[in-house]
Amino acid sequence: MTDAAAAVADPLHGPRAEIVLSLRAGEPVSGLARSVAVVAATPAVDGVVLVPDALVDLSEPLWTAAPFTAVLLGDSDIPELPLDPPCDPVQFLSAVPITPTEGAWVRLKGAQAMRQAWADDAVDVLDPERPAASPD
Repeated sequence: MTDAAAAVADPLHGPRAEIVLSLRAGEPVSGLARSVAVVAATPAVDGVVLVPDALVDLSEPLWTAAPFTAVLLGDSDIPELPLDPPCDPVQFLSAVPITPTEGAWVRLKGAQAMRQAWADDAVDVLDPERPAASPD
């Protein structure tokens, strides 16, 4: 993930990130792997830097018939992967699927407000069939 304005990618510096999307077991979700690949490609395609609290909106369902069209990135439980100096470490970011309404809330109030609304509403963000939160 380098500066989009840079003429050549810097092979030594980052930030470097990998995307981790977890869901509770349920019905198979067709198309999710493609969506995660699109999110992972956004630095190269759109110049988006993948960092905690970033909102990546695909403007289409993340999987067949999903109400989620975007992901909210955050820290994951996976520790950074150190690389030989001078390379920056690889950071693993969790990707939480969100609805268009939740995406609008993130744009308006911020990622932390969305996470607080999920906590207040006892929303299980790992449930692929969860309802959207109702932020105030």
